[in-house]
Amino acid sequence: MTGPSIPPPELPRVRFRRLRRSPAIARLVRETVVSIDDLVYPLFIAEADTDAGPIDAMPGQLRWSLEGIGNEVREVAELGIPAVLLFGIPSARDEIGTGAWAEDGVIPRAVAAVRDAAPDLLIITDVCLCEYTTHGHCGVVDPGPPMQVDNDATLPLLQRTAVAHARAGADVVAPSGMMDGMVAAVRSALDAAGYPDVAILSYAVKYASAFYGPFREAAGGAPRFGDRRTHQMDVANRREALREAVQDVAEGADILMVKPALGRLDIVRELRDRLDLPLAAYNVSGEYAMVKGAAARGWVDERAAVMEILTGMKRAGADLLITYHAREMARWLRA
Repeated sequence: MTGPSIPPPELPRVRFRRLRRSPAIARLVRETVVSIDDLVYPLFIAEADTDAGPIDAMPGQLRWSLEGIGNEVREVAELGIPAVLLFGIPSARDEIGTGAWAEDGVIPRAVAAVRDAAPDLLIITDVCLCEYTTHGHCGVVDPGPPMQVDNDATLPLLQRTAVAHARAGADVVAPSGMMDGMVAAVRSALDAAGYPDVAILSYAVKYASAFYGPFREAAGGAPRFGDRRTHQMDVANRREALREAVQDVAEGADILMVKPALGRLDIVRELRDRLDLPLAAYNVSGEYAMVKGAAARGWVDERAAVMEILTGMKRAGADLLITYHAREMARWLRA
């Protein structure tokens, strides 16, 4: 006894694979394209030559000396990368981070060196105190109890730092400490000092993350006690991110940032849908180190993985991609 006959399936009229059948047609209909113009390259600058050299936790990255940074940024500019983000490593630290705003400090000197070597490169400077303090926190420490960063006492120091960087020739300053009111404080200081055209890239949405470890090794900015959970965001929060970003827009931010980006693509999308400002995604040191470590062991194809990660960030809505892969990415995109 035979069962009922099964009619042949109706063949699909809509075949999505038609637009995937060759590299040429796939490229023609590609929705998201990462460009060299999207890239921002973070660089570590050491004031003391003895602090310069390779960064173990970030293969391929260096702490550059003030003498050596010129050659590096010339190559960066030749690759077509439009911008660099400078982090300073001072030769001396103190309780309040006075090196952050010293006129002859590491960042003002680095800005001058970069400007001399690559005049058309956009220079962004990190404005925070963690690399410059003996305790490694992002501002003035209130001994308490409880011991914590004093938000309001830190704001004037961020103002002084931003003005020092602007005076040295920075195009954009990037307050990163997640102090409440930091954008308003920096904007008012820049305007009062005669730098109304210096833009602010705000670390508007910066989470307390496990992915900052390699950066803290590179910059020597790990907290000597406690953590940063009182001022950096809880990784579980989404609505708070929008509130933080909206507040920074009201205070005068020109560009907003989400950091770290890879595990926060929902936040990047949320901000892109709600706000009109340019949006930066920071592909942080831990994300970089994971790819480098896996690639070194043959577990992933490094080029394919980096392309996929950065495309995902741009697809989520980022306009700027701050990434330690920028140099390699630029070469791949030019190939």
